[in-house]
Amino acid sequence: MLRSVGQTRKTESGEDPRVTELRAAVSRLRRELACHPAEFADRGIAEDELAAMDAMALSGVPEIRRLRRSLLLIAGAVGSVSALAAGLTNVRNAVELFGEPKT
Repeated sequence: MLRSVGQTRKTESGEDPRVTELRAAVSRLRRELACHPAEFADRGIAEDELAAMDAMALSGVPEIRRLRRSLLLIAGAVGSVSALAAGLTNVRNAVELFGEPKT
């Protein structure tokens, strides 16, 4: 089946699969961060931005610019914690599913 440009598929639940992927990636990183024993200065920033991303995903199709801003803040906050690198990569990949923001 062919789809028009700009159309997205829906899951059986009616949710955009990109949103489903974003919610799953954010949830995994939130769990990994919660279980990580080391404290670091910007942990609160990462937790807040992950919560914001989750809220955006729950609302439907999130604003791409805001997603990218949150991703940058999270990367800056946890980028030096190698144990969280895979989770951060998953979140980045999920954000990239939304493509470039329209100008």
